[in-house]
Amino acid sequence: MATSTITRANQVPPSLPLEDRVAIVTGASRGIGRGIALHLASLGAKLVINYASNSVQADLVAAEINSACPETTPRAITVQADVSDESQASICVISAGVMDAKHQAIANTSVEDFDKNFRVNTRGTFLCCREASNRVNRGGGGRIIVLSTSLVHSLKPNFGAYTASKAAIETMAKILAKELKGTGITVNCVAPGPVATDMFYAGVSEEFVKKVIENCPMGRLGETIDVAKVVGFLASDDSEWVNGQVICVDGGYA
Repeated sequence: MATSTITRANQVPPSLPLEDRVAIVTGASRGIGRGIALHLASLGAKLVINYASNSVQADLVAAEINSACPETTPRAITVQADVSDESQASICVISAGVMDAKHQAIANTSVEDFDKNFRVNTRGTFLCCREASNRVNRGGGGRIIVLSTSLVHSLKPNFGAYTASKAAIETMAKILAKELKGTGITVNCVAPGPVATDMFYAGVSEEFVKKVIENCPMGRLGETIDVAKVVGFLASDDSEWVNGQVICVDGGYA
């Protein structure tokens, strides 16, 4: 008994799955991106928190991560728009996106709203994927993870422009996974369903929210941690054999 107790006490604790790997997370100042950043940090990753305009929220996320770390060197930094040094990055999570709060049918969607969806969601993801494919570490462990939506698979009315912009992302990710053959970099999509974030609640009624919950087999909205855990798995070595896939994280909603 004593021997086994001493042996356990002397064992070196297992390292975290993402220990000291650098992860870039776009759109990480709030919502799903924030949840992903916090979860990857809990798995040991060093974070580059990218934001478009909300520096206050991004700084709060970085402060939360750094306050939980005993090291004097910050484990999380914030960067607006461009990341200055991606050369040592192992993981790129592309979470930034927009959704039209008006939820219009295609017949009523303006060209301006259509262009905004494709400019941010599709073009923005393309630019991130292009840079990541050239800068993420090769030779094993490199991960590119793109956020889509389960609307691509459920094809709900009144989300035409948004859904189309995300469908393009899924196609692009699958092609990129094949183009990166031999690099050791995997490319996958995570497609969340309705998640309790500011983006989801914007412009919707209480009745709409109740209906969404009723239509979900799990009887609730998703939480950011539901999505973050799947992203955490895809960022780890355990996901090495998962490549070019779209994983719906929606409680069966689609």
